[in-house]
Amino acid sequence: MYNKIYNSFIERKAKKEKAFAVLVDPDKVTPAGIIELAAKCTAAKVDYIFLGGSLVITDHLDECVQQLKASCDIPVVLFPGSPSQVSRYADALLYLSMISGRNPELLIGQHVVSAAAVKKSGLEVISTGYMVIDGGAPTTVSYISNATPIPSDKADIAMCTAMAGEMLGMKVIYMDAGSGARIPISESMISRVSSQVSAPIIVGGGIRDAEKAYLNCKAGADIIVVGNAIENDLSLIKELADAVHSVTAPVKA
Repeated sequence: MYNKIYNSFIERKAKKEKAFAVLVDPDKVTPAGIIELAAKCTAAKVDYIFLGGSLVITDHLDECVQQLKASCDIPVVLFPGSPSQVSRYADALLYLSMISGRNPELLIGQHVVSAAAVKKSGLEVISTGYMVIDGGAPTTVSYISNATPIPSDKADIAMCTAMAGEMLGMKVIYMDAGSGARIPISESMISRVSSQVSAPIIVGGGIRDAEKAYLNCKAGADIIVVGNAIENDLSLIKELADAVHSVTAPVKA
């Protein structure tokens, strides 16, 4: 079905149902690890698997996607760090435009380079306004992007950036503190953005426990993404998924 993944984002948001995505770096998984990860994600009722990284120095992206698809029924969504990270075997591609920085290559330049390949892939393409937020430590994404992150205490800048992205046609807003962030994005910033943006909001970076995932959802995040913490402890998958899914729409009197 055309736009199946994006429509699932919209439908969940309309119902005020929160979703949990596990981020998988192709450089850090083995075939056996993928099978174990897929089993735990299925048991925990994970909603999406995001696949990608800032570098991806290996060349088995297609194999990772295919093995994930063979091991579970969870949608696999590409979260690319470069134009080369495209696999036609995935369910969708987050087409990231870094709206938080001023690097023209990541705003539109790399999209021009990748456009023909992306079009040819037949993937569902989801235009995504990507916002990097300062996580208290240099991260791979901030280094590779050569772009200054939005300061963690400047909620109004984040809000206006997200608003601009949405008005420019971005279907999704992705707020990311980056892999290895010491400080996750604050609930106050998420709340400020969600109060003015109707597009689904994805939040990731520095989330290490169920409580933070829960609080981010309560603040207005629609999809929570966790990668690093899960790489270190697969048992967190169920805890995080349960916390995210426990956030429901308020009961009307």
